[in-house]
Amino acid sequence: MEARKEKRICLERPAREDLISKLPNALISHISRIFGQRMLSGLVFYPRGGKVSGVWFPDYVARGNLQHLDVELGGCVYFREYWEVMPVSLYICETLLHLRLYRVSMGNFESVSLPHLKTLCLERNIYPNEASVESLISSCPVLEDLTILRINDNVKVLRVHSQSLTSFSVGYHPGDLIRKYNYYSEKVRENSGLVIDAPRLKYLTFNYERSKSKIMRNLSSLVKVNVLSSFDISSVAGCSEQQMAHNFFTGISRVRDLIISRDMMRLIFYYLKGNSLPQFCNLSYLKTNLSETSLAFLDIFTKLLESCPNLKSIALGLTCFLDDMVEMSVWSVPKCLLSSLEFVEIKNEHPPDDGVLKVARYFVENSVNLKKLALHLHFFFLEGNPAVLNDLLALPRRSSMCQIEVFNVQSGRSRGIF
Repeated sequence: MEARKEKRICLERPAREDLISKLPNALISHISRIFGQRMLSGLVFYPRGGKVSGVWFPDYVARGNLQHLDVELGGCVYFREYWEVMPVSLYICETLLHLRLYRVSMGNFESVSLPHLKTLCLERNIYPNEASVESLISSCPVLEDLTILRINDNVKVLRVHSQSLTSFSVGYHPGDLIRKYNYYSEKVRENSGLVIDAPRLKYLTFNYERSKSKIMRNLSSLVKVNVLSSFDISSVAGCSEQQMAHNFFTGISRVRDLIISRDMMRLIFYYLKGNSLPQFCNLSYLKTNLSETSLAFLDIFTKLLESCPNLKSIALGLTCFLDDMVEMSVWSVPKCLLSSLEFVEIKNEHPPDDGVLKVARYFVENSVNLKKLALHLHFFFLEGNPAVLNDLLALPRRSSMCQIEVFNVQSGRSRGIF
């Protein structure tokens, strides 16, 4: 928020001519000192059709009181060899607090000195090698917020080692996954990996993260893990897929809030066929979507709940059809239903909702301390089945505190509390 309040100047130059570099050096230095002292602590570069001035950019970084730097050099992903290389002065700035680089070539640098950098955003950049990225991150002693949006960037294994990091988001823009340098390519994904070692990390987001191996270390402070869309864990040399998955789940097992995509649920589904998850003893909130509706898959979901003995809230996106469901009596009753579970939310955007009602009944009949069940049902189902609300009212409730509230999933409006 502070960065947005800063006054910014957009420095642009014509595509064919660098006018700034033609100014006398004394004038360039004078302008730089004036801007650094009186006007700016934040700077944005959006050049058109060429590179940033070879004089102005490093000169300002070196002399100005620069705190916020946002560089967008653009460039077509197919012609990355022509991307502008960042000057080495960028990596030695005593005053910089926030840095964002978009589609630039990082270039080689021997040392990094960013002692006050707290926020670092690296989007679709090219790096000379893996070591350069690792060095940049680990050389920021007070870094708190890190975002890395990747392309095919010369980094096979991304290593994030930080003693100060509290928030980290990593992944790919979905549009980049279908282009020439896409990460679905097995050639690109071969031996790819992600290593995170951050003892103070609280918030971790995977956004279209397709690395084959994921190693989580020292994540004892995790509060929230968010897995968005596509997510992979595969076998690598010397380690089976099952072992990789086990190590990953163990690495995030201390998290409090867990939001997982359908792809992640499929991974858990196949893993639990022959294994048990580690105990997520701190987990209080779980949100996920189930696209498969077979009994086997829903049975696996209860096994997931068995690994969450202190779970308090569940938000479940579900598509169930009556023909796919059988009696809920065959489901096991996890410990959390008998002790800690207080709130369940079930959403279904696609009619019919008969199967959803069976899942709702399972939670109502087996949750000892359930306080509220929120059901989001399709408009046509509610209008075509007027007796459904009476059926909900008649459900036997194991918890005397339990309330059932029904919502129209399209409008979000409540149809009543029962």
